[in-house]
Amino acid sequence: MAEAPASSYSLTAYGRLLRDNREFRLLWSSQVVSELGDWLYAVCIYSLLLQLTGQAKSVALAIVLQLLPQVFVAPTAGVINDRLNRRSVMIFADVCRIFIVLGMLFVKTADMVWLIWLLLLLETIMWALFEPGRSAIIPNITRSPDELLVANALSSSTWAINLALGSGIGGFIAYKFGRDTVFILNAISFAVSAALLWRMRVRETHSDHHPPFRPIDLIDFKPIWEGVQYVRRDGRMIATLMVKAGMGLLGAHWVLLPIFSERVFPINGSGTLAISLLFSSRGVGALFGSFAAGYWAKNDEAKMRQAIFYAFLIAAASYAMLSAAPTLALACLSVALGHFGTSMAWVFSTTLLQNLTEDRFRGRVFSADFGGLFLVMSALSYAAGHLIDLGVPVRTLALATGALGLVPAFTWLASQKSWRSSESPRPR
Repeated sequence: MAEAPASSYSLTAYGRLLRDNREFRLLWSSQVVSELGDWLYAVCIYSLLLQLTGQAKSVALAIVLQLLPQVFVAPTAGVINDRLNRRSVMIFADVCRIFIVLGMLFVKTADMVWLIWLLLLLETIMWALFEPGRSAIIPNITRSPDELLVANALSSSTWAINLALGSGIGGFIAYKFGRDTVFILNAISFAVSAALLWRMRVRETHSDHHPPFRPIDLIDFKPIWEGVQYVRRDGRMIATLMVKAGMGLLGAHWVLLPIFSERVFPINGSGTLAISLLFSSRGVGALFGSFAAGYWAKNDEAKMRQAIFYAFLIAAASYAMLSAAPTLALACLSVALGHFGTSMAWVFSTTLLQNLTEDRFRGRVFSADFGGLFLVMSALSYAAGHLIDLGVPVRTLALATGALGLVPAFTWLASQKSWRSSESPRPR
């Protein structure tokens, strides 16, 4: 009997993709272990900073150091991923992060907080090298547009599961065994990720027409300008690049959730477990959003574009709900609903960009995609931290975050007037 097509977007389709596509299976396994370690670790970093400094702006600065450097690194990271073997770039980034994360073991007192800032900056640079390569390589190892959407939905749902499990488990491990255990586990996760990527066998042709890469190419702005010109030719691509930047307007949640945990919903006088629950709720919502994305669109471009508008409306409503949540349970429900929406927007915007972009430009385009997200998100996070320290209630900021979520919703809706839906996408 013939198997059902991947376009069914069921759990069977995800299982079939992992069973039949060895290279995606290895890439996905790498994602599982490294992201799980990251979320174990993130909860501990935010909790440690609040414990050592007692200031919301310390968490805000940590978020900025995890986000803003990617904006400045993105152009160079995009060129590197379009000029070198992407798998090798990802392995290099993973190996570097092993030693960066282990450096957190030396932070024990408030006067060592500067080391956290330095290590977060270095880790962010490595992430900026890694993630565009991962997004750019997926179309090379999938075999049809249907399989590409299934792969993106699975990657997004995996991120969500890792967030839910990692945040919850991370808080528990730190509570029972201490933060150092979590830092060591995260370092091990990067080692395992690098080993899995090493086993991949991918024919990468994106740089075949280029001369050998030279260090001076890192400061050669011609490839960057070439990428800018490429994007400018297609209004659909410009609009789609703005989706993740719009998601950045909801970025204050990185500061809001730890502050809600420490000051509004502490458990036994501590915010560590509450942070775990709220971040886990993000993961649960994103998981359901990823699955819903596949069932809703079934690789229909018009439905993907329609869903992005509704996804932003859902996210905006959820943060308005969070601002009035009387209990931790309702706060968790609000957060889950919001990230159900943003997960759908993420899956659809990523798939649209992959279909619109030629392989030789994909590294630069996805670096720009992430750069827009992190520029806006870091600005909102930093502002939120300072406003909280100035006395603005965290519930008021949650309501303002929900209102900001309406901006990308209606901006995206307006962009559809110029979207030439009858035009064929550029070849993969």
